[in-house]
Amino acid sequence: MPELRHDAISGRSVIVAIERAARPFVFPTAPASGTEPDDCPFCAGREEMTPPEVQRTGDGAAGTEGWRVRVVPNLYPIVGGAEPHDPTGAKAFGVAHGATPIGGAHEVIVLSPGHEASFASLDDAAAVEVLTVIRERVRVHLDAGHAYVQAFINHGKAAGASIAHPHAQVVALDLVPGAVDAAIDRLATTDLVARELTDARRDDLVVVDGPAPAWSPFAAWVPYGLRVAHRSTRARVEDATDAEIRVVALGLRDALRRLRAALGDVPYNLVIRTAPPGRPAGEFHWHVDVLPRTTLVAGFEEGTGILVNVVPPELAAVRLRDAVPS
Repeated sequence: MPELRHDAISGRSVIVAIERAARPFVFPTAPASGTEPDDCPFCAGREEMTPPEVQRTGDGAAGTEGWRVRVVPNLYPIVGGAEPHDPTGAKAFGVAHGATPIGGAHEVIVLSPGHEASFASLDDAAAVEVLTVIRERVRVHLDAGHAYVQAFINHGKAAGASIAHPHAQVVALDLVPGAVDAAIDRLATTDLVARELTDARRDDLVVVDGPAPAWSPFAAWVPYGLRVAHRSTRARVEDATDAEIRVVALGLRDALRRLRAALGDVPYNLVIRTAPPGRPAGEFHWHVDVLPRTTLVAGFEEGTGILVNVVPPELAAVRLRDAVPS
């Protein structure tokens, strides 16, 4: 019968509808187009289509080809930016009554010049370089005085990506989100990430083993959800050493390859969970959540706050381990 489970790390409750797992769960892989669209601003040779870059790896002068990873301000930022685009005319209304202006910064990190080079397709050096650049951009924004920086990847339109070319984003905020404060409270006295990894090993939920394992959380709130973490107990991604970044990048890349092999090129959100600076972090343990977007949050979930996962994590772990990455 269905089971109610609680994810202590996220604070979310989920119903695992075990009997629904017998349904076919097939995701065809979208064929690669083999061509780059003429209007993609993130492809090499179109550097003039983005705002001026703020960081790059590789050769070449700013605004030219030769880069491997490229960082530019987001042209349509959630926070920060120059004079905002205002296609709807809403700016004329000013700040709404009862609202508070919020500052910050929003950047795009283009993973590769290749239009179809998702994180799963990167080689070792490229995967490590991308996660290293993400760490560096988090540091830059925290050093600039922002209170919190959220780094993430939206892969695919259904996961929120508006441009197909694979890219990450960092959003620096002048406040610490309430959800982050709540996570700090939950991990104040216990390293729940390390405890969950211990339980995952016992329950055979580990998908990719190594210095930074990937596992199916016992209370994963989406089908085939994954969690990746280094075994060290560091609280903040910006404090991670080069060695730690390397193994997390490779563990994450390998987990995404298994996800792709099992389900095809499904959309997903990749979210880095990290503690804010300048305050006690307790036993917080920075980690990465991978959230495939294969189902919708519908009326039941919105009404109750309880999510529904139709694929038991135990079964997801087996399917992902058995998948053969290409």
